[in-house]
Amino acid sequence: MSEDLSRREFVKRLTTTGLVAAGAGLGAWQLFDPRRGDRYFRDVLNADAVTLPSFAVDRPASAVTMAIARGSEPDALVRAALGAMGGIEQFVQRGDVVLLKPNVAFDRPAALGATTHPGIFKAVARACRDAGAKQILVADNPINQPEGCFFKSGLTAAAGEIGADLVLPRKSAFHPLKIDGEVLSTWPMFTEPFEKATKVIGIAPLKDHNLCSASMTMKNWYGLLGGRRNQFHQRIHGIVSDFPHMIKPTLVVLDATRMLMRNGPTGGSLGDVARGDTVVVGTDMVAVDTFGYGLLGRDPEKLEYLHRAAARDLGSTKWKEQVWREVTT
Repeated sequence: MSEDLSRREFVKRLTTTGLVAAGAGLGAWQLFDPRRGDRYFRDVLNADAVTLPSFAVDRPASAVTMAIARGSEPDALVRAALGAMGGIEQFVQRGDVVLLKPNVAFDRPAALGATTHPGIFKAVARACRDAGAKQILVADNPINQPEGCFFKSGLTAAAGEIGADLVLPRKSAFHPLKIDGEVLSTWPMFTEPFEKATKVIGIAPLKDHNLCSASMTMKNWYGLLGGRRNQFHQRIHGIVSDFPHMIKPTLVVLDATRMLMRNGPTGGSLGDVARGDTVVVGTDMVAVDTFGYGLLGRDPEKLEYLHRAAARDLGSTKWKEQVWREVTT
């Protein structure tokens, strides 16, 4: 009951503050730099800020927290990983509105590994539909032109095939979100997709990143930021470690079917991509990303944002100490 009330309050506050937020203007937010201490914009952000409700599902301590599936066929990989987690029915029930958040930041074809694989996306969406979800929403706030990014990545076609609804960013879709993180305090976010959602699943590609070494399930939520988000590049590890504090998703899916090994996050050529033939599903983003970083052939002990998040009890880098399963399709 408290979770339902929290979600209804979130939607109510978004509705009542939307005009104020729109009046302030996304353009104003794009010019806003909190380090300048601009009192007017700070007050607007703080006065109207909302927080995201938790979308996590209560499960017993003995439940599997991470599943690793190996194989070459996207649908079989996703089915196997979800099955090892106990089945999608543990997370999505009949009547749910499920928000899927892929990484569609760039207008790149799927083969370059810079965006979520449309086959993995479709498999997750299909599983949600089979579990009885009444609606599936798909949203991201790409760096390049949104319509072009969704089209070129193959996700527009994938969403159409599965009957999912695209929610594209526009000015009125952004509202100030109170985060109270190490770097993010209150900031304009692409909150509109959360107004109807009862479950949230992040679907992120596994790829190299020139600023933070790797982009995985935690970094995927960066795509919800509005405003001048490039200003956070100097504090990238702090902001990535804020995301498990900002959002509690139902599940995260790490798409390592093909891995962008270098020249990330945008990718350059097919020579930068290696076959991974792996999908990882979990409830602990820190654990999933710790495993994923190893798939890139890199030492998780050296990835700063993982350990910053773990130090704040936002997840664990000790995935082997959790309940996990590995399956082959």
